[in-house]
Amino acid sequence: MKGLDNRKHSESAKGDNRSSTRWQFDPFTTQTYRRFYVDKEASESGTILLRFIPSQHQREISNSHLLLIVQVKLREVKTEPTVHQGQQGIVISDPLGISQATLFIPRPLLPLLALMDGTRDIGTLRTGFELRTGTPLSTLSLERLLSALDEALFLDNHRFAQAYASAIDEFRFAASRSPTLTGRSCPADAQELSTFLQQFLDQVENAAPHPAAEIQGLISPHIDFPRGGPTYAGVWANAAAAVKEAELVVILGTDHTGVDSRITLTRQNYQTPWGTIPTARDVVDEVAREVGGDVFRHELHHRSEHSVEAAAIWLHYLLGGKPCYMLPVLCGSFQPFINHGESPSQDAPISAMVQVLRNIAARRRTIVVAAADLAHVGPVFGDRLPLDAVARARLADQDRRLIDIITRGEAEDFFAEINGEGDRRRICGMPPIYLALRILSGVEGFPTGYAQCPASQDGGSLVSICGMIYHSQRSRGNS
Repeated sequence: MKGLDNRKHSESAKGDNRSSTRWQFDPFTTQTYRRFYVDKEASESGTILLRFIPSQHQREISNSHLLLIVQVKLREVKTEPTVHQGQQGIVISDPLGISQATLFIPRPLLPLLALMDGTRDIGTLRTGFELRTGTPLSTLSLERLLSALDEALFLDNHRFAQAYASAIDEFRFAASRSPTLTGRSCPADAQELSTFLQQFLDQVENAAPHPAAEIQGLISPHIDFPRGGPTYAGVWANAAAAVKEAELVVILGTDHTGVDSRITLTRQNYQTPWGTIPTARDVVDEVAREVGGDVFRHELHHRSEHSVEAAAIWLHYLLGGKPCYMLPVLCGSFQPFINHGESPSQDAPISAMVQVLRNIAARRRTIVVAAADLAHVGPVFGDRLPLDAVARARLADQDRRLIDIITRGEAEDFFAEINGEGDRRRICGMPPIYLALRILSGVEGFPTGYAQCPASQDGGSLVSICGMIYHSQRSRGNS
């Protein structure tokens, strides 16, 4: 499958100098193989095959291991629909970056993945699959699939727990959190990145930086800079003066892997090409005391999540060397509130964090940033039909209604609007925007931009974004 370049997880490949590889996997072979290993000799195309070794030759393979599984549980993985050699299926990968492997799973096997919830062993998995699909599946074929998932660290088991513990220790004890966007969607060189961002700022029309004392918060996208650059520039150009006066910037970013988390903190500093933005560890500790230690349970999400970093890059550039502390906060999914007909205002940890940050903002010059995108619509995101001109206009109207609510600074109305439609448009910035509005309370917004960014080559899928500056209602009334 073209484009699937992968490296084995470092723990599984110690002493192995394999380069970036692709994995091929056929789960329906009839050969009686019990173990597998990764062939060290790559083909000219860079493909490394998962070779399954007959039991009589297993002792010859030093880096193989017997898969021992009682209850099988697939951990949270990233899935992407694809077609491989004419066969439909999905590619699964690790959203945390602990494993660099990707595996193609054919469509006929997808019901099997849904059964891997930690309540079934190999026998009941096979039986459940056959009852649901009517398709026979041999124990050996199932063992091969489980072995591939285990080797790729996609199963929630002891091997993954060890790899996770190693990764979190490495992250916490590193000098700083390494960038993930630079070198990919923007330059990694400090001077080149400065030029890259300034080009967007220079294109902002009628930019008049608002007085620093008036600005309390802003909404900035977290989409990649090539697509969202003009919208980023619109909001940060207007916030430039306030940024230079800030003592603390709270960046609330969407946690795209935060399915079962609300708030995730880290004490780690964020690195950019210009140096390091120090994290306000005293604020981290104060929030953790009030909210509880669970705020660090998913700390590793900070390592690969790009939302906070996207805002931090613009912040660091506009600081121009001026010292400033940052509080990076990842905000998990609000889908459980929607599913259960509840409001996040009833969530004790959220309310505790809101109150702590209000208190801190009262004694330190603070800017609250929601690093947030709006709608995600079209086939790329699971919709049946691509968006045509009429659908794009309808989306703009829906977004406009939502932006009007955001402009008024009404957190509960914002959540109610999205909840009323069951988050049909997938507003991935809902948690950080909601939390920012709760923290700011009593503010009025000044829209700085809106855009619909293509998410597919045919333009049938879109991500909508906006920019917003927030003033206190009193300062706006006096201006």
